[in-house]
Amino acid sequence: QVQLVESGGGLVQAGGSLRLSCAAAGGAFSNYAMAWFRQAPGKEREFVARITRSGDSTYYADSVKGRFTISRDNAKNTVYLQMNNLNLEDKAVYYCAASTRLSIYDRSYNYWGQGTQVTVSS
Repeated sequence: QVQLVESGGGLVQAGGSLRLSCAAAGGAFSNYAMAWFRQAPGKEREFVARITRSGDSTYYADSVKGRFTISRDNAKNTVYLQMNNLNLEDKAVYYCAASTRLSIYDRSYNYWGQGTQVTVSS
């Protein structure tokens, strides 16, 4: 069983940056692929980025490619999402998730954090 806790959300102006963190506890963190998803009001949850167990490979949604960077520190049991050049469409609750499978689909992820709110103002 893995517990995930996100932090780092907040209010930022368009064009600004935020760094989200997701701390894991209760399991062998390096055994899990990790991902970030987000859900905006009135919309379905969508994939943002994922990273392999070792951190040697990443993959991004087209909407964030070139602006967001996912990374992990297995020694700290933490995955990060660096978000640059934020725009109004990035406003959402951001969730980190863990899976024994590498996937971009939320149904593949077994463990989820509670989410952290990101708000972008114009």
